[in-house]
Amino acid sequence: MLKIGTYALHSIPSGDFALDGGAMFGVVPRPLWEKTNAPDEANRISLGMRLLLIEGPDRTWLVDTGIGDKFAAKPNRIYRVENALLPDEAVRAAGFDPAAITDVILTHLHFDHAGGATRADGTPVFPGARYHVQRSQFEWARGPSPKDRASFRPLDFVPLLEREQLDFADGEAELASGIEVLPVHGHTRGMQCVKVSDGTTTLLYGADLVPTRSHLRTPYVMAYDNEPLRTIEEKTRILGRAVDEEWIVYFEHDPIHVACRIGKDSGDFEPKEEIDI
Repeated sequence: MLKIGTYALHSIPSGDFALDGGAMFGVVPRPLWEKTNAPDEANRISLGMRLLLIEGPDRTWLVDTGIGDKFAAKPNRIYRVENALLPDEAVRAAGFDPAAITDVILTHLHFDHAGGATRADGTPVFPGARYHVQRSQFEWARGPSPKDRASFRPLDFVPLLEREQLDFADGEAELASGIEVLPVHGHTRGMQCVKVSDGTTTLLYGADLVPTRSHLRTPYVMAYDNEPLRTIEEKTRILGRAVDEEWIVYFEHDPIHVACRIGKDSGDFEPKEEIDI
């Protein structure tokens, strides 16, 4: 648990999956990335799905919802999905009451981030919660490019609109005192990182801007990104601020490392102080 102002932050594991290591690291050669992310026989690396619970005095927030339970057997095998929990199950397994969730922040609508927003029948997992997403991301998800069409499943998010549970942000926004969203566009248009701060301690939920600790290094950019050069610019700007202001960076997909403060060495970003949440 990490205390930031009036908020108590808790890491919530919701399962594991695996993606192709080459796709996860783009132009970086395998002899470099496999030193920290060993691939299996199918060249896939292990990834976590780590949500974040933010307990406040009046509202309780959950960031992202994991992969959900809508995949058939074949894609489950392709992505090596293991121990996947719906977010209410993950919250309960961590010792918290799912009924307390008032708000869900969706960093973006790819299936491994928003898949648990709804059940297989389209029912929202948190029927009384407000779901927050960037308007530009929702519009992109309704008409994605051929490159990223497979990452979006309308059943994950369209029912939220139909049930009037979606709240749209247009750019940077403060959702509550000390909870902000910072949009970035390199991975997919309108992805939002989440920043929790009391002016002294700050945590950045990096989503797919920095999915694992290995991705702190500037050239380590996913082939999944729509605009990799824009990702590099966004990483340089946001992680530079994280260094200067000693933010904690939270890794949604790292299977081992939860969070750390970061520094710079030889002109690039590196982990500095491991933080347990």
